[in-house]
Amino acid sequence: MIQKKVCMLGATGVGKTSLVRRFVQTIFSEKYHSTIGVKIDKKIVSIDDEDVTLMLWDVQGEDTGYTIRPSFLRGASGFLLVVDLTRTETLSTALSIKQMVKREIGELPFFIMLNKSDLQEDIKITDPEILSIADMDDRIIRTSAKTGENVETAFNVLAKEMVAS
Repeated sequence: MIQKKVCMLGATGVGKTSLVRRFVQTIFSEKYHSTIGVKIDKKIVSIDDEDVTLMLWDVQGEDTGYTIRPSFLRGASGFLLVVDLTRTETLSTALSIKQMVKREIGELPFFIMLNKSDLQEDIKITDPEILSIADMDDRIIRTSAKTGENVETAFNVLAKEMVAS
């Protein structure tokens, strides 16, 4: 069986843990639990009739007092950058993390998850800001851990890309 390590990266409070819980356990909780260090989950998915074990590394969110440790990235086959659509600063944090990943371990398959899309009235990241990362347009997926919108899709598309590379 193929095994692939996926790192969940982004600012503090963007919904990385909620996205993993939605994907692995198909549940959502309004309770906020801050991840300290890293929490590892796994899920087996079927890619082209082959079972692939995804080892999901839910890495502590980056903020003014904490920077993601490059050691958490070692052995990763891909990563998901999570942005909170209700907090504009999380987009620049995600792009900064992407540059750090590239510098530390090189190019890997990735997607940017624009999370909390269910909070339409609270969305602060505008289309022009999203277009500013247009060179990554095919890398962007709008998600909601709460409703489940595109969560399975994001993980499965990344898994398929990792298996192919």
